[in-house]
Amino acid sequence: MMQISHETDVVLLDDDVHLRTALSQTFDLAGLRVQSYGSAQGILEALPPEWAGVLVTDIRMPGMDGLELLERLHQFDNQLPVLLITGHGDVPLAVQAMRIGAYDFLQKPFASELLLDSVRRALEVRRLVLENRSLRLALAEQRVLGERLLGQSAAVQRLREQVSALATIQADVLILGETGSGKEVVARALHDLSSRSAAPFVAINAGALAETVIESELFGHESGAFTGAQKRRIGKFEYANGGTVFLDEIESMSLDVQVKLLRLLQERVVERVGSNQLIPLDIRVIAATKEDLLGAADAGRFRADLYYRLNVAQINIPALRQRSEDILPLFQHFVSAACEKYAIAEPALSAAIRAQLLGHDWPGNVRELQNAAERFALGLDLAIKPGALPANFSLADQSLSEQVEAFERSLIVSELNNPHYSLREVAEALQVPRKTLHDKLRKYGLTFISAGENPPPVG
Repeated sequence: MMQISHETDVVLLDDDVHLRTALSQTFDLAGLRVQSYGSAQGILEALPPEWAGVLVTDIRMPGMDGLELLERLHQFDNQLPVLLITGHGDVPLAVQAMRIGAYDFLQKPFASELLLDSVRRALEVRRLVLENRSLRLALAEQRVLGERLLGQSAAVQRLREQVSALATIQADVLILGETGSGKEVVARALHDLSSRSAAPFVAINAGALAETVIESELFGHESGAFTGAQKRRIGKFEYANGGTVFLDEIESMSLDVQVKLLRLLQERVVERVGSNQLIPLDIRVIAATKEDLLGAADAGRFRADLYYRLNVAQINIPALRQRSEDILPLFQHFVSAACEKYAIAEPALSAAIRAQLLGHDWPGNVRELQNAAERFALGLDLAIKPGALPANFSLADQSLSEQVEAFERSLIVSELNNPHYSLREVAEALQVPRKTLHDKLRKYGLTFISAGENPPPVG
């Protein structure tokens, strides 16, 4: 079975064994790693994704010829460099191939240095293509994460790093977080940044499914499997084949359903209710919970073996009260979004409102904050308890001066995230001299960026 290594520089295809041997030696002597074959059969399946090499192929070969191979390779990757070797009579074909995307062609007989020069240039072009591709992916990843996992606190930055690292790995993930902290947002980011992004993302709230229908919903059923099952139904797992299943409130599943889920995770097959047929699955499972599953296992409410099977990789989402420096920028973001949604003017955020926001402990997390922001945008009461300092700045943890500094920093960060074109505008909004503001920025390690530069939120 043909298998191409990631480290291979050149794949050579030619049915002339003598020419193939001679060209392979040429590449070896030039320090290029080469794999050679007598036909193109199996090459499409053998090439690794994002391969950094060059394919050199004869046009006339048994089975798939060079032109057909070029067309099929470019369906796989239209920027993969393909260099054609031609006989005299194949020159018109080679010119046609150049028009549809071949990198170069050489007419037999040709000098070894001519071949090596073309291959080296193609390798450099391929390197630049992959670098640009990688950069675009990184920028897209930053955009997706920045738009969804909002905030600039150290906790959120670590969360974005975790999501970025796990997105391209196929391992199942267990997300831990309080209600409203954004578990589904994280799950969707993992899916959208993965190779499964074009396939379905199926979100299931296990706590919202009645015990009588959960098996049918998850695993599907055959016609007549139970009373009321009039026709076959495809379950959520089967529907998500090729994609991602997000199981929220996993702790609410009954032990019987947990047994079936464990089997599905171990064997990657699903069996519809009322059927003996095993259906292979290619899915990634992301589970989420707000509970301590090991504690639930000790209490007999959750299977320990299922916990260990789900907990291949783990993401902990910080509660909003654990990243209080994000509260004001997030609130301002949600207010702006609400005002745009309802086509209304954006109200000013007074110092009293800021103090109230920072004094609340946000048991509903980001979801509660967004609700408060929408109410504020519409001129309604915030529906939160009043307060003057962040709830997690207790005297037991910090001195009074440390609490005052933390509150002061939060107010400055909030104002820096409002659109200002000069530091003078920021100083006027905070009602402090510019010299004082400069000193505060240095003290708290903050930087002013003009609104014209379209900066990310300051944290």
